[in-house]
Amino acid sequence: MEPIPRVSARVLPVCPEGEVLLLQDQDPTYPGVLRWGTIGGALDPGETHQQAAIREMYEETGLVGDPAALTPPFHRSTNAFSWDGVSYVSDNTWFALPMGRDVQVSFDHLVPEEVGNVVAAGWWTPEALAADGGAIARDLPGLMTLAVEAVLG
Repeated sequence: MEPIPRVSARVLPVCPEGEVLLLQDQDPTYPGVLRWGTIGGALDPGETHQQAAIREMYEETGLVGDPAALTPPFHRSTNAFSWDGVSYVSDNTWFALPMGRDVQVSFDHLVPEEVGNVVAAGWWTPEALAADGGAIARDLPGLMTLAVEAVLG
């Protein structure tokens, strides 16, 4: 079966200390296999990438943002992945967002398939995540570095 195409927006909140807010989750097909990844997901019909990034941030963290506060896209990538046994190929546009580290993350607005599968949030430096080895993708620490540069210069 061919992978399902998916257009996605990803957002990396960056605090003044140069850390990035990530989410820890598991694929329901592989319970207990935890990995750190980014906030984001598929665009809804009629939605811009910026609107989707802010909506996904709210759904996945309870944090409210303004699309105008996003950096310009700092990266675009295509990746194949699976979730709950379904194969996708995602066209991702990446944004960064300045944010204070003192925010309170809430999982109260997760979509049903994410409930119980998004399990934690944490602030990471790219170096700490690379050393930890728990990133969902090998290139995530490098993307985090780009996000930090986009916000802090």
